[in-house]
Amino acid sequence: MTGEPTVDGAGRTRGGDWLAGRGAVVTGGGRGIGSAVAHALVGAGAKVVVAARSTDEIEVVAERLGAAGARAHAVSCDVSDQESVAKMADRARELLGAVDILVNNAGISGSALRVKVGDWEAMHRVNATGPLLVTQALLPAMLERGWGRIVNVASVVGLKGARYISSYAASKHALLGMTRCLADELAGTGVTVNSVCPGYVDTPMTTRNIGRIAEATGRDAAAVRQGLEEMQPSGRFVSPGEVAHAVLSFLPEAADSLQGSELIVRSGSTGSGS
Repeated sequence: MTGEPTVDGAGRTRGGDWLAGRGAVVTGGGRGIGSAVAHALVGAGAKVVVAARSTDEIEVVAERLGAAGARAHAVSCDVSDQESVAKMADRARELLGAVDILVNNAGISGSALRVKVGDWEAMHRVNATGPLLVTQALLPAMLERGWGRIVNVASVVGLKGARYISSYAASKHALLGMTRCLADELAGTGVTVNSVCPGYVDTPMTTRNIGRIAEATGRDAAAVRQGLEEMQPSGRFVSPGEVAHAVLSFLPEAADSLQGSELIVRSGSTGSGS
């Protein structure tokens, strides 16, 4: 790898191909954070597989990256289904040669006040079990090579909780717990596992969450959004590119000492959780 990364606010990498030769898988890669991470990775020289259930969306992302000269591939995957994950992992290895970097970003959202048990279980299946299944599929080869980077996209609500998104917050608590335990297990192997914990990110998922909050409270969606933006350090939501920047901070060769860390990403501030 060459040089050290410099990433701008849009998640674009400057200053060389420091991830040249590395293969990366990004789940939930069809839009929002996942798409921004994929763009940032190829900007640093990595080969990327973008994976998601939404085949049309990941194909668009891969085509755009390919048109810009990057090596990017779309592979359909339902992270909640073990057979689908296994097929994606095999295909990713075929396309990339090796998977050195895994970004577990796929996720769904919802509330818990009147949630059905089946919906609760489905959310945990995607947001917590999904990262476990993908990690189990790709981790053994990383351990054999003695190098790997796993970054789980969690949330600040996985650290402290929040109203109206209880089931989502609970699933992110589970993801952070898994991250911390796996980090201890992988200490000294050359494979690291860390998490980024964004605040509200300006994505379609956030827009849907705002709609749920508006429905639950009887407020106007625009007023809900404004109120949430005013709660952020810079008075705005985090951009997907800012989250991508945080993800890339865990990937350099010199980041071996970062194990089980939680990088909080809010507009105007970042910090480490505990």
